[in-house]
Amino acid sequence: MVGASLAGLSAARSLRKQGFDGRLVIIGDEIHRPYDRPPLSKEFLAGGIGEADLALEMDGEDLGAEWLLGTRAAGLDRTERAVRLVGGGEDGREIRADGFVIATGAAARQLPGSDGLAGVHVLRTLDDARALRDELAQGGRLVVIGGGFIGAEVASTAHALGLDVTVVEAAPTPLAGPLGEDMGRIVSALHVDHGVRLLCGVGVKGLSGESRVDAVLLEDGRTVPADIVVVGVGARPCVEWLEGSGVVLDNGVKCGADGRTSLAGVVAVGDCASWYDPRAGIHRRVEHWTGAQERPAAAVATLLAGGAVEPGVPRPPYFWSDQYGVKIQFAGHAAGADSVTVEEGAPDDRNVLAVYRRAGHPVAVLGMNQPRLFTRWRKQLAAMTS
Repeated sequence: MVGASLAGLSAARSLRKQGFDGRLVIIGDEIHRPYDRPPLSKEFLAGGIGEADLALEMDGEDLGAEWLLGTRAAGLDRTERAVRLVGGGEDGREIRADGFVIATGAAARQLPGSDGLAGVHVLRTLDDARALRDELAQGGRLVVIGGGFIGAEVASTAHALGLDVTVVEAAPTPLAGPLGEDMGRIVSALHVDHGVRLLCGVGVKGLSGESRVDAVLLEDGRTVPADIVVVGVGARPCVEWLEGSGVVLDNGVKCGADGRTSLAGVVAVGDCASWYDPRAGIHRRVEHWTGAQERPAAAVATLLAGGAVEPGVPRPPYFWSDQYGVKIQFAGHAAGADSVTVEEGAPDDRNVLAVYRRAGHPVAVLGMNQPRLFTRWRKQLAAMTS
């Protein structure tokens, strides 16, 4: 098991649940036991919960696994069927196995030229969240580069902590990718509703400051003063270590609808895995908590059966976000929809249930403070696409 976060832990649990009683080694590049990532940009960042509350393992849970934490996979030898390790006192060690689960996740993209400049943060790991939380506690001016969900949640949390917040988004409409233009505009308006500055349609030229950041320089010539900068411009799949292994890579590990890779006895799950979507006829990575929790069971079944399993159709992806006291929920894929209609609520009140359709058939649903209706629609969507 290469990867010790939610996807790796879910796969390990599925292995044991499905009857595997052999040797199980779990390799993780962080020193921490598996922890929950969604609260890092919300409750944990705000100081509402502690590190113990992030633990994903249940009290007394024992998977009978060997944990190699603080250790990174540096390569996969398909001939020897072995993973080569670096770090954690394991440099050069090779672990041979009959089966491999790749769950190495994704890493936050950095802003070029920001290395070594104090006050500049990304948010992906527990250590990232610790460092950012300590800085936010000092107050000041925060600039969030990137208006996606992580950036929006950080902005919301920092605003509640009393910071002066600006969000810079290169696209004309934040969240247009996952939500479409119309709904992206409605959801991102939450920033403006709460007095957070939202600068759209302008890229970042660079940062200024000697040892510590003092401003964000925009491509249109404007300068935005900053004491703290959070870079939230997406993530890249952590698959470099697989180059030359024979595992086909294409924006992650290219998989079938069951997690099967191009190498026998190797499956991939979580943020690094680009699964085939039989509904859309394309491969895509699903970087959401529910995918990392649900899909490993299918991948493990494929692994244990030697690939002799008829792949099912994964449930439509689902994610949620909490911003400025509004619960945002989304299921399905907005891309390809030819219409979106508000079925309940009013956009101006940020209280909406919207359904996306293609040729009259629902393909996605968005809820803002509509948990009951959203849950009902999500179940209908899953039933229609199964």
